[in-house]
Amino acid sequence: MNDFNERAKDWDSDPAKVERARIVAEAIRPAIPSRPGLSALEYGCGTGLLSFALQPNFASITLADTSQGMLDVLSAKIKAAGVDNMHPLHLDLSTAPAPDSRYSVIYSLMTLHHIPDTDTVLRQFFALLETPGWLCIADLEKEDGTFHGQHITDVHRGFERADLQARLEAAGFRDVHFSSVYAVKKLVNGIETAFPLFLVTAQKG
Repeated sequence: MNDFNERAKDWDSDPAKVERARIVAEAIRPAIPSRPGLSALEYGCGTGLLSFALQPNFASITLADTSQGMLDVLSAKIKAAGVDNMHPLHLDLSTAPAPDSRYSVIYSLMTLHHIPDTDTVLRQFFALLETPGWLCIADLEKEDGTFHGQHITDVHRGFERADLQARLEAAGFRDVHFSSVYAVKKLVNGIETAFPLFLVTAQKG
């Protein structure tokens, strides 16, 4: 958590993160209904790069994160942009009950692999969605641990699609679909390595 707080102020200075959010937003748009009045929850919003890209698609977006440092940067960005449909929220669904609000769409980018108890959070997502509701998660394909480094042990090493689909269906979701959406490029032992990301979409109701 402290690591994300410290990285928040420089997060948006990485053009690759900005580009990743833009591309994932383009992939999410066709998976959600195109109609007025939709509400959204971004879980693990960071500085809001993904939600700023999707902001015109929603009447209201709640941007939730467990890092206060990220939320502070986000709040300043919202004020500077003068948008009135984006609302930051400090929230940890791993330890706190789901709020009373309900949403048309929930989405996340590179968040799920940081959550130890995947099943609990997926059930929380299901409870937070309206019926019908749509879930969109972009995250790492299964990898060997080199994405974060072997010394980092509190994250998932990506996800196998079949396993995550089973977890989504166990949480109550239906119509689960995967697609390849992006590849993060990182230097691993001096060699540029691509780590693919999937987008999984699912429905409630």
